Amino acid sequence: MNNSFGNSFKIEIYGGSHTESLGVIISGTPAGIPLSEADFEADLARRRSGAKGTTPRREGDVPHIVSGVENGVTTGDRLEIVFYNENTRSGDYDRLRLHPRPSHADLTARHKYGEQFDLRGGGIFSGRMTLLLVAAGVVAKKITDSARYTSRITELGGVTDSTKFDEVVAAAQRDGDSVGGVIECTVEGAGRDLGEPFFDSVESIAAHLLFSVPAVKGVEFGSGFAGVRLRGSERNDRIIDGNGTTATNHEGGINGGITNGNPIVVRVAIKPTPSIAQAQDTYNFASQSVEPLTIGGRHDACIARRAAVVVEAMVALALAELKLREG
Repeated sequence: MNNSFGNSFKIEIYGGSHTESLGVIISGTPAGIPLSEADFEADLARRRSGAKGTTPRREGDVPHIVSGVENGVTTGDRLEIVFYNENTRSGDYDRLRLHPRPSHADLTARHKYGEQFDLRGGGIFSGRMTLLLVAAGVVAKKITDSARYTSRITELGGVTDSTKFDEVVAAAQRDGDSVGGVIECTVEGAGRDLGEPFFDSVESIAAHLLFSVPAVKGVEFGSGFAGVRLRGSERNDRIIDGNGTTATNHEGGINGGITNGNPIVVRVAIKPTPSIAQAQDTYNFASQSVEPLTIGGRHDACIARRAAVVVEAMVALALAELKLREG
């Protein structure tokens, strides 16, 4: 099983939703970057549950830097950050090994890795693992320190009016259901000339990372799919100065796979959480028939509410990888 990404800035994640610990190993962090456990708190807090529609599972999410930092700065050696799971209820998942959830990875994990695979809490497929991505993203943001990252939810359950998001999620919860959403991330100040044509384009690397996030089912840059409904004369970004500033930003800050100095804009589609309270018909290996499954445990009715900072982290990882490649 390969759970690593990157060359110049390489991350490897390990553990699972209900293992004693889980962690991320980062290789390629330059020496001399100030870093402490306190630096992680703001982004980790944005990922924690607590908003309407998020899981009732509460974890401390305290980072422990076990290597790669000395006297408050990075050493240039391998950086390892560990977290501990303290609030697990593994018994909620026992029957899912034989009665897999629709649209979850229970069945694909069984087919690929066998019945012994750790499915507690969803195992390595759980959204819990995004904790490690956010931690790695904190380091990546320090490497890309000129860039300013912002993100927002632009849509939940088909509704774009943010004042109605709580109502949308509450309605889904009352029905024992879930909703998905769209997250937009904007990066200003990333600079020009990052990325290469074709296989190492900014879009290629960022999309690779974003699609590794559980529940991500779509990625678009700039005007994305909506842009194809425009004529070229409407969509083209007019260049208004020698620095490459454009009057519009349909390209999302990238031309030919390379950053052009305008804000990078990427949107990500997050699917509705598969684990819902409604009974769903799905195959049962024990009875060898399709039977209703009612899922217990603690799950998010809207995982998108906790995912904005995860999207930011993955974009930061992509830009850190490209920046370090430039030297």
